[in-house]
Amino acid sequence: MNWTNDISRLLNIKYPIIQAPMFGVTSPEMVAATLNADCLGSLALADLSADKCIEAIRAAKKLSDKHFAANIFAHKIPEITEDLRAQYAKTKAFIKQLASQYNLEVEVPNIEEIKLNSYHEQIDAIIEEDCKIVSFTFGNLDQQSIDKLKGKGIILIGTCTSVQEAIILEKSGIDVVCVQGLEAGGHRGSFSSEDIPQISGLSLLAQVRDAINVPIIYAGGIYDAKTLRASQILGASGFQIGSLLLASSESMLKDFEKERLRKVKESEIILTKSFSGRFARGIKNIFIQATENSDYILPYPYQNKITSGLRSVARSSKNPDFVNIWVGQSINNYSGASTTEIIKKLIIDTESSHN
Repeated sequence: MNWTNDISRLLNIKYPIIQAPMFGVTSPEMVAATLNADCLGSLALADLSADKCIEAIRAAKKLSDKHFAANIFAHKIPEITEDLRAQYAKTKAFIKQLASQYNLEVEVPNIEEIKLNSYHEQIDAIIEEDCKIVSFTFGNLDQQSIDKLKGKGIILIGTCTSVQEAIILEKSGIDVVCVQGLEAGGHRGSFSSEDIPQISGLSLLAQVRDAINVPIIYAGGIYDAKTLRASQILGASGFQIGSLLLASSESMLKDFEKERLRKVKESEIILTKSFSGRFARGIKNIFIQATENSDYILPYPYQNKITSGLRSVARSSKNPDFVNIWVGQSINNYSGASTTEIIKKLIIDTESSHN
C-alpha cells in the first residue's frame, strides 16, 4: 500500500495516521510515541490557559523534535445571566447531594470562581511556541484568528460533523477537514452543542468528499485494517485513531479506568451531555443515569467545570461511576502496549490486508 498522499505530504509524515487529541487521556509521551511511529501526534490543549498551553507544548517538545498538532476548542462562551446563575445553584446542590449519597466528599465552586479561557489567548501562545499545525473542534475559528495563524504559515485542521460544517470550514480557508462520525468516542465536534448532526461516519465521509476539495481526515470507528481501508475507499486520505489508544502505556487513564474499558459492552456506550454540557460518547454509569434528561445540565463549559471536582475525587477513590470514560462504538481489546507499537501493528495489518 502506498501511504504517500496529500495529507502525508502536507503534514510531513510517512504514514497519514493521526492520534486523536483526547484531553485527559493524551500525554506528551503519547504524542511523542505517535511521532516515533512516523505519524502525527496531537497535543490536546482543550481550554487551558495560555501559560498551561505553553507548559504542555514544551513538555511535548522535550520528547521529540518533530512537529505535532496543537488542538484547541473553538466554542463560544455563554454569558452569565440570572437564569444561568439560578440553574447553576440548582445543579450545584444536586451534585453535592448525589456525591454525599455515595460517600464522596466534593467541593463545588461558585459560578464566580470559575475561570474560563478563550481560544484567542491560546493562539498567541501557540504562535509564540512555534507550533506548525493547529487542529480545533466545537466550531470554527473567527476569520481574524484564521488569518493570523495562516499568516504564520500554520496548517489548520478543522472538525466537522455534517456536510454544511465541512463547507463552512473550506470556505473560511481551513487546510484540512477532519470528518467525525457519530460513532466516534468523546465529544462531538459539532458547531452546535444542542441539535447535533447524528450522521454515521462512512455516510458522512462519502458526502463530504463529494462536497469539498480540501484533504480529508476521517475519525470515528477506525480500530483495524478493515475500518481504515473502508474510510480510505470512501475518500479519506488521513486516518484518526482515538479509542484504539485509550489503554496504551502512555494513556493518562488510571488502571481502574482501563479495566472498566476492557469489560465494556456495546449496550453500555452512550451519547451524553451529563458531564460537560456537550454531547460526548462514553460508558454509562451512575452519574450519567442520574443526570441524563434532568434539569441539572448546564451549558458547556459550565457543566464541565461544575463536575470537575466530582470527577477528580472519584478518580482518586477509583470509582468508575462518577468519572467520564469516553470511548467510541468500535469495541476492541484496548491494548496496554505502547502507542508506537499499537500504531505500527495497524500499519503492518493494513499493508498485509492490501496485498
